[in-house]
Amino acid sequence: MADFGRPVSFGISIDPTAAGFAPSLDIAQRADRAGLDYLAVQDHPYQPGYLDMWTMVTYLLARTERISVLPDVADLQLRPPTILAKAAASLAAMAGGRVQLGVGGGASAPAIASMGGIPRSGSSMVTFTDEAIQILRQALKGDAIEARTDQHQVTGYQAGPIPPKPIEVWVGAQKPKMLAVTGRSSDGWVCPLNIYIAPDEVPGLQSLIDKAAADAGREPREVRRIYNVLGSVGGHRGGQGLLGPVEQWVDTLADWTVRLGFDTFVFWPITDPAGQLEIFTTQVVPAVRARVAELRDRA
Repeated sequence: MADFGRPVSFGISIDPTAAGFAPSLDIAQRADRAGLDYLAVQDHPYQPGYLDMWTMVTYLLARTERISVLPDVADLQLRPPTILAKAAASLAAMAGGRVQLGVGGGASAPAIASMGGIPRSGSSMVTFTDEAIQILRQALKGDAIEARTDQHQVTGYQAGPIPPKPIEVWVGAQKPKMLAVTGRSSDGWVCPLNIYIAPDEVPGLQSLIDKAAADAGREPREVRRIYNVLGSVGGHRGGQGLLGPVEQWVDTLADWTVRLGFDTFVFWPITDPAGQLEIFTTQVVPAVRARVAELRDRA
């Protein structure tokens, strides 16, 4: 796996539980002041204790100044691509372009069906997602959309508004067919949490994305690579994910950048989010950027 030389960016996952919204807003505002790039919010609307993702990211943008929001990832089976593009472009127009889109085919067919959606799976879900991504990317450019397939019936929608900055579409995927969709149709890959896709599994998955991109006539470097990283910085023990002191985090994230090809890391703290955010933004992030620059200079 190659290092494509992109600038390294960082985000933090924001808890979408309704009961935890006040501390989540505080974390979002702290991350904004600290200079992080993204606020990432899960999309599981069938969970009764969770807030609606799109309502939440809209509110977070209204209460912050510079940071961007990122659905991590929006469920395309519950959020049709024309409507999702309209919502994202509208929010970007109101918030100075501070929006990127992580999307996926949907994690749970029964949960999607419970909300009235079509419980697609297998090849049907892959085809649906591939078509939805293409519709979404066209709509975000303000194109007229027409799609008449078994999965989509869009009969001449004129998309708009055009967002003030390009909104990239990043796909959450882990199986071969969806990774191929990611390579040929998307702007980026959102890798599941490091406890689900371990670092030693990444090169094989990246190669599937690269091959699909090349087969579609694209440069693999066109596809961004985003890693959701669960863990704790410091002395916390007993949890899952990346656990260790600042030095270990710096070494690890820098290695995952230049060796595995990731350009963006979204931190999912397992304890003390405010304290973890402080350490992450003041000690880990600047040191990772410096270490990556050093490693690239050597290369």
